[in-house]
Amino acid sequence: MIDAAPTDLTCKTCIVTGANGGIGLSIAEHFAALGARVLTTDLGKPDRQVGETHRPFDLMNDLDAACDWVRAEKPDVLVNNAAVFDMGSVLQADLAQYDRLFAVNVRAMFALMQAAGQVMMEMGRGSIINMASQAGHRGEALVAHYCATKAAVISYTQSAALALAPKVRVNAISPGVIETPMWKEVDALFAKFEGKEPGQKKREVGAAVPLGYMGAPSDVARAAVFLASDQSAYITAQTLSVDGGNVLRM
Repeated sequence: MIDAAPTDLTCKTCIVTGANGGIGLSIAEHFAALGARVLTTDLGKPDRQVGETHRPFDLMNDLDAACDWVRAEKPDVLVNNAAVFDMGSVLQADLAQYDRLFAVNVRAMFALMQAAGQVMMEMGRGSIINMASQAGHRGEALVAHYCATKAAVISYTQSAALALAPKVRVNAISPGVIETPMWKEVDALFAKFEGKEPGQKKREVGAAVPLGYMGAPSDVARAAVFLASDQSAYITAQTLSVDGGNVLRM
């Protein structure tokens, strides 16, 4: 008889950061639909509440409190999705931008992963999912700091997976170009730095994807469900690309 591992998340406590919209909100919704006890955090209040509790932590200034909250809730699953984006070439991107991007995308990611990992090791189980990016697999001329932060996410994911095995699994997801509200900001920055018309960059990147279109938040959410569930019980230290074939790796 085939052992078809379930994607059911009933009785699992799942924390999702950066959950006010886009990918984070979709992940929270998918987890809730599969029976999880969902807890979310982001700056301010969400447009719509998903799950049991939302905590408005600013991860640049409230990181200690956020880590204490994670430890207290004893999650079975942590999705480290919170991140910030900015642009500027190596000659233009200043250290203030560097500090802001690394503070949220790397420092906060690591601290929350560490907090969750500590309680998961005590429980003897858990799954941590860090949100990387296709930008973490290659440098880009105008996105130097952001690319570096996402490369760090991938590296920390591998190190944490080895440190927490065999009790806790740690993986990452690398989304490609996903149609989220953030793309309005990204498109405006490309218009500024590359002299493009509004909307032009978004059309170009969608057309360049081998599958021919930008992904949806739900595409990433389904990958998160896989990594959170017993479907991926023998998978750790991996980075799952959800990018329509944009980045090819051996």
